[in-house]
Amino acid sequence: MNNGLEDVVAAETRLSDVDGEAGRLIIRGISLDRLVGRATYEDTAALLLDGLLDRPVTVSDLKARLGRMRAEVFTHVQAMDEALSKLPPVDAMRALIARLPDGEDFETALRLLAAPAVFLPAVLRLQKGEAPVAPTPALSQSADILAMLNAGLPSREQVAALDAYLVTISDHGLNASTFASRVVASTRAGLTSSVLAAIGALKGPLHGGAPGPVLDMLEAVGTEADAKVWLVRALDRGERLMGFGHRVYRVRDPRADALKGALKPLTATGQVDRDRIRLAEAVEQAALAILKERKPDRPLDVNVEFYTALLLDALKFPREAFTGVFAIGRTVGWIAHAREQSLEGRLIRPRSVYVGPMHQAA
Repeated sequence: MNNGLEDVVAAETRLSDVDGEAGRLIIRGISLDRLVGRATYEDTAALLLDGLLDRPVTVSDLKARLGRMRAEVFTHVQAMDEALSKLPPVDAMRALIARLPDGEDFETALRLLAAPAVFLPAVLRLQKGEAPVAPTPALSQSADILAMLNAGLPSREQVAALDAYLVTISDHGLNASTFASRVVASTRAGLTSSVLAAIGALKGPLHGGAPGPVLDMLEAVGTEADAKVWLVRALDRGERLMGFGHRVYRVRDPRADALKGALKPLTATGQVDRDRIRLAEAVEQAALAILKERKPDRPLDVNVEFYTALLLDALKFPREAFTGVFAIGRTVGWIAHAREQSLEGRLIRPRSVYVGPMHQAA
């Protein structure tokens, strides 16, 4: 038995390969560095889903149908009551998704791709006392998310940055939320049930709930000159440096570089706080040097959370919504894995080892 299923192979997949030793992520045969900056969210969604549903999935068809589905899903926003609006954004979003019908077909998959993209901006606006903005079906998924969030058309650079993020986190091997999705799919419960289970796993701070504290750390550091001293003191207190280290990657997380690159056009056009970017780079350099010195036997490098926080903040998502934005991008991976499990896998039923007290004979 391996506690936490470390290195246990639980599925065969054609969807993504995470090479922790080389620092490489491959999504359906294409390396991440060739996808980011070239592929849109719709391109990647079609890449992951084609061949797994009841009909072929093409980019043009998916984009057109997904836009119409966002408009259809928006009708559920009226179900938001006061109690729901007081929940954390990811919980309110999950509650709205639970209203959707279950199924295994293309229509169900489209509805689930559209739902978090519509519900999260609506929840965030309602929590600020603002009216939700209806989707614009003709826009791309990324453009429409930003338009619904900020009540105005986003810039080209903002759309490209969100596309880069959604592509980067679309799938990532058999992580905790994806495994939860596959477990539920193995029972034939349906795609909605699989996605809801995955969101429940994602919201934990050890999985998708951690990017926000990166901003807290940067704000606590304050200035580039204070970076080294602050980081040393944090480690002396036994604190973890947010945005560093990963369960699988023994080298730099390739997603970190993809997102760092996605920030450059925003920085060049003055659409992001340049001082914060410079501070983040100073913290990154200081942290890597200190961690190498303090923990030479532990490979601790930048992970996806570090630049996720900076990118989503630049796009005006509040930090309490970061997990929900993660869910928008990862839902396509959850659906693809759920369908792969349903088509090719068995009911997932591992065994446990009983270590409790034994029955005492009279």
